Amino acid sequence: MTIPRKKLRTISANVEKITKPIFGKRGFGEAAIVTDWPHIVGATLARHTMPELISFPRSGRTDGTLKLKIDSSALALELQHLTPQLIDKINTYFGCGAVSRIQIVQGPVPKQPPPDKGPEPIPEGARRKLDQRLAFVSDPNLKAALSALGTQLLKN
Repeated sequence: MTIPRKKLRTISANVEKITKPIFGKRGFGEAAIVTDWPHIVGATLARHTMPELISFPRSGRTDGTLKLKIDSSALALELQHLTPQLIDKINTYFGCGAVSRIQIVQGPVPKQPPPDKGPEPIPEGARRKLDQRLAFVSDPNLKAALSALGTQLLKN
């Protein structure tokens, strides 16, 4: 029996229900290791690596082996030396000893989207008008905050 819903729900509320079986087949209990990979290992390493699979022993969900795809042979050699630190970062992120070994596999890694270049400038006339309205504010911190707010409002 389904329960009728009165409100609209966002897609993000249901994404975990959809992706959990898919990631579960690849050894990822959660999508967090894939989605948060740049936060776990850093932006530079995330551009050249991608977690593919975590295989756990039959005894439980600890001491797993992470299969890590990497696109550079030189970086693969360096990563072999950094393996203990990388395991510590992963286990610290998840709060348990989820990974105890890393298996490095060379291959292509999908390119990350380029970082946002920043906000587009607002027209000069609008900037002058905003500065005129903020001319009476004497506190520099308050003036900077109001200017940033005004800039955001003018962009939208």
